[in-house]
Amino acid sequence: MRDRKLVLAEVPVPEPGPSEVLVRTLACGICGSDLHALKHADRMVEAGRRAGNPRVMDLARDVVMGHEFCAEIVDHGPSTTRALAGGTRVCSRPTLVRAGGPQSIGYSNDNPGGYGEYMRLSEALVLPVPNGLSTDHAALTEPMAVGVHAVAKARLAADDAPLVIGCGPVGLAVIAALRLAGCEPIVAADFSPRRRDLAATLGAHVVVDPANGSVWEQRPGGRTPVVFECVGVPGMLDQTMAAAPRGARVVVVGVCMEPDTIHPLLGIMKELNLQFVLGYTPDEFAATLRHIAEGAIPVAPLITGHVGLDGVARAFEELGSPERHAKVLVHPHG
Repeated sequence: MRDRKLVLAEVPVPEPGPSEVLVRTLACGICGSDLHALKHADRMVEAGRRAGNPRVMDLARDVVMGHEFCAEIVDHGPSTTRALAGGTRVCSRPTLVRAGGPQSIGYSNDNPGGYGEYMRLSEALVLPVPNGLSTDHAALTEPMAVGVHAVAKARLAADDAPLVIGCGPVGLAVIAALRLAGCEPIVAADFSPRRRDLAATLGAHVVVDPANGSVWEQRPGGRTPVVFECVGVPGMLDQTMAAAPRGARVVVVGVCMEPDTIHPLLGIMKELNLQFVLGYTPDEFAATLRHIAEGAIPVAPLITGHVGLDGVARAFEELGSPERHAKVLVHPHG
């Protein structure tokens, strides 16, 4: 990302520091947050500063994005245990653990992400890809872990009724996690026929076209709705609060990077509970990789395209159409 545009350029191969490994990127998913970041990078930086992050991106400098990846170890930096040999395929949370605090990978000027050919990772965070699991499927560990975390934060009880609004990659990850948790019925809604089909494939029991019906009408009577808002566009949260019945819980999973407006009185009058979620815990990330390897979280239907480095910019454009793609994987080495 250079001057708010995606460009193909030669950059130095990163050098692994103490307790770090150099890895060769094998596959990296294009995340919806990356699409938003390219368009709203200034707002992302502002929010990071307000949240107290001292290492936000400098938009005057290059950023090699990409945080959903599978890679192979190429070299070991100083003070590494070398527990995993060169050539081992690995996944990792997109974070570097350093003495001065954690640093982001993929939203950083100094730590290149998976849209580049090479990255450095913290040795303590890398997880070997189980034998038999394909590289492409392993690369989806990060986005699917987001769904696992969102469902965990929802603290679902037996009499709760999960509703998923928006069946893009984030919503689909939530549906897969709800299915994994044994929740039913799972009700999902999206305007896109393609995404509704994917929602059913990943485990939704009831799929609704909002143009022809209401997701609220499909929830089982007498059960408390737990709504996963997975759209992340201005106005969606306020609409959800207005439509939600009294006592509902709203889990905000979609990443809205623009200023938005809600009416707190709606939440007060209905005693709604809002839960914002981000990322995943280390245990959730590791468990997600295991669940994918065991087939408990299906990811194959999500992968709808593959590109090399020269196709990333075009893929960003094509991902704007929900009928064309769900998840496009970047293969930096072809």
